Amino acid sequence: MSDTQKDFRDLLRAQRVWDVPLPHFDPSDAPPAPLSLFHTWFAEAVAAGQTEPHTMTLATADPGGRPDVRTLMLHDADEDGWHFATHATSAKGRQLAARPQAALGFYWPAQGRQVRVRGTAVPASREESRADLRARSTGALAAALTGSQSEVLPSQEDLLRASEAAWKRARAEPDAEADTWTRYAVMPQEVEFFQGDDRRRHVRLRYRRDGAGWTRELLWP
Repeated sequence: MSDTQKDFRDLLRAQRVWDVPLPHFDPSDAPPAPLSLFHTWFAEAVAAGQTEPHTMTLATADPGGRPDVRTLMLHDADEDGWHFATHATSAKGRQLAARPQAALGFYWPAQGRQVRVRGTAVPASREESRADLRARSTGALAAALTGSQSEVLPSQEDLLRASEAAWKRARAEPDAEADTWTRYAVMPQEVEFFQGDDRRRHVRLRYRRDGAGWTRELLWP
């Protein structure tokens, strides 16, 4: 084993997990549907000082079935699902067009909590997608206007030129549109809430769609 590899493993094994007091979660008090519990846990993550609690992982699969994952921002969570947005022409947009099944993952280490969502990603209407883009910051609009997401970049200079032009347009036209910008909602079939425990007696509560309602069940950690 090389010294570099040994140093990495020593550093990896020295890391601590949940070196903070963890909250108690009694699944018997959980609401009948997952959305309100998600709203509560999100607010508690913010109150606990969790950095960027609105970031999440999105897992998709390409047409050949190979999984893919990335981190992006949650735009909303309501009765229609968990919302995010991207270019329809991006890698994730193309993957969702071919295979609309998706999974989301939230990790809030400040409280030892995770939330997992699995379901179908449904694109919103053109008007909803435009409204989503108009609600974003100037920087986010500039990034959307830069376009070409997931395509091969010839050089960093090409990105700088395109970005400068996009920033200029975003400042001059705050209502500018990016035609491929699309808002999606993951309509959940399963939502799991994970509460970590320092003795590894983790609580896992899963909601499964059952007709118009939900079935709740505990899972072994």
